[in-house]
Amino acid sequence: MNAPPVGPEIAAALAVQCLGPCRIDSPLKPLLESRRTTVHYVAETDRVLFHDTLSLVASSGATLETLPGFEPAGPRQKIFFDPSKMRVGIVTCGGLCPGINDVIRGLVMELTFHYGVQRIHGFRNGYQGFVAKYGHDVLDLTPKLVSSINEDGGTILGTSRGGQDPQLIVDCLERMNINALFVIGGDGTLRGAMQIAAVIAERNQKIAVVGIPKTIDNDIPYIDQSFGFQTAFAEATKSIQSAHVEAKAAPNGVGLVKLMGRHSGFIACYAALAESDANYVLIPEVPFQLEGPGGLLDHILARVRENGHAVIVAAEGAGQDLIPAGPEGVDASGNRRLQDIGLYLKQRITDHFAAAGEEINLKYIDPSYAVRSVRANPYDSVYCLRLAQNAVHAAMAGRTELVVGRWHGRFVHIPIPLAVSHRNQVAPDGDLWLSVLEATGQPRTFG
Repeated sequence: MNAPPVGPEIAAALAVQCLGPCRIDSPLKPLLESRRTTVHYVAETDRVLFHDTLSLVASSGATLETLPGFEPAGPRQKIFFDPSKMRVGIVTCGGLCPGINDVIRGLVMELTFHYGVQRIHGFRNGYQGFVAKYGHDVLDLTPKLVSSINEDGGTILGTSRGGQDPQLIVDCLERMNINALFVIGGDGTLRGAMQIAAVIAERNQKIAVVGIPKTIDNDIPYIDQSFGFQTAFAEATKSIQSAHVEAKAAPNGVGLVKLMGRHSGFIACYAALAESDANYVLIPEVPFQLEGPGGLLDHILARVRENGHAVIVAAEGAGQDLIPAGPEGVDASGNRRLQDIGLYLKQRITDHFAAAGEEINLKYIDPSYAVRSVRANPYDSVYCLRLAQNAVHAAMAGRTELVVGRWHGRFVHIPIPLAVSHRNQVAPDGDLWLSVLEATGQPRTFG
């Protein structure tokens, strides 16, 4: 659920930082005209409207002249950097996600063949790659090197979790004369990029920091969808299908699938809608009760008695309030450590059937790492390439402290502070969750 800023705060929140005036002619026009192709430059004064319905426009109180909007992404007639003198850095951080290699390849190809940038450096293993004590080498990224990396999952650069000192990172950028840094990562990574941009500004340096938002959970706001998400939920449907086959093949069969989704249940919702064998979908945004009349356990038992089987899909962040507290703390990315809802549900369902004197054949499937490590499907491959192209256009025009994304079908520039302002979540009263309830037949609440 994208919770927008309100009132006059909208315009300020949507403003994009720029390193300075653009005075250099873009090389795209003569290049593409030589191929008999027309360049469609972005008009600097144009905007992609923030609101997409009349009711939202009316409630904002804006006039036609003051309607808030995002700066559109795309090529500019004038650019800030001289491509022949540029050095560019690329880094990937956080957990894996389908499509990271596609983004890297897209960045390198666009920089090299359309802008003529020849020095592109890949920093290894996330933000560690900038810090001397880790000893990670720097990879020179060329079209030949990246030409087929999109055929593999993962990231050619490696990744790591956890932040590093932004002062040390900027020290490295200065030593290597980097002019633009492309950061591929999620919420924590983008917060790190925001800190890097702040240090750059404090030092009065002209280094662009452009993010390509990566989150398999689809939880970054103000983008229609994150790259790799479609691949992820498509892959997850295979586990739901397997759970259904297993459940139907045994007396009182129960298939239980745990999918990724720490705070947002988008993968669980979309996978369950795509593979309509799920009878129950549990997500972090919708609390539920296990015990008592109308609780989940009684509901599953009644369904199995009546229909012979049941399939349950649970996002990893669902039901955390029901599980006895385990070891406290956070992981390297600063995320609260979660208890395993899948194993907990498995035990509680098994115990409940035993107490009722019923046989149960429960199969538990956790495909999390298999889902995130596959290569991108064709849709996500296209999306990754277009994100990369627009990220390059943004950096060449001197835009900084932003991410590129798609809003209402149009590619736009989103200031990083806005992109990390909250999490995108499934709205319990929204149309997506209503579709899940209609598809599964489960009650709106348990207990």
